[in-house]
Amino acid sequence: MAKKKPVSGVETIEQTLSKTEQYIENNQKMLTIIIVGILIIIGGYLAYMKLYLKPLDTEAISQMFAAEQYFEKDSFQLAIDGDGNMPGFIDIIDEYGSTKAGNLSNYYAGICYLRLGQYDDAIEYLESFSSNDMMLSAVSIGAIGDAYMEKGETQTAVEKYLNAAKTNPNEFSTPIFLMKAGRAYEILGDYKNALVQYQAIEKDYDESNEGRTIEKYIIQAELKAK
Repeated sequence: MAKKKPVSGVETIEQTLSKTEQYIENNQKMLTIIIVGILIIIGGYLAYMKLYLKPLDTEAISQMFAAEQYFEKDSFQLAIDGDGNMPGFIDIIDEYGSTKAGNLSNYYAGICYLRLGQYDDAIEYLESFSSNDMMLSAVSIGAIGDAYMEKGETQTAVEKYLNAAKTNPNEFSTPIFLMKAGRAYEILGDYKNALVQYQAIEKDYDESNEGRTIEKYIIQAELKAK
């Protein structure tokens, strides 16, 4: 019986290329449709971003101006609802929710509701906010922790504070939220975990405002932990 001639690597590659060429030839119409479809989707997305979303965001920013002014003056209800002439943050969210300004309005609205003592609304809007900004991303999570703290849901508040502390660690917000987590742990009677947070401030953020006074909290937590 004659032995089969072994197939060389070159021949294998040639056969594979031949099959690929044959597949392309047999399915040329379908492949063309797919490629054209992909190009249409990409083109449509770029057109949407440039011709629709960007101008809409510019319009939303101009509409937000009055609400931001009220926010800075601590006129939180007017900032949320508007003054009858200019829209508030809720109107901006409803009208321009897909824009950056609409997203930022979720943050503003959440903080307004937090200051007004409407904690469930604060949580709802703050959780709808997302940001890559190093400070805002952490502060928004910490503000959710504040809302849960005010609601008496201390354990959930601790989780939010720890999450905020881990989000884009920095010299300003991280020690604030570590301190808040420590104080919340103390309310729960968990002095060992409170001590962990205070010691983290002492070790890594000793030059922060919290770091300058942290020693007394460490001593108190150590005594209570015993």
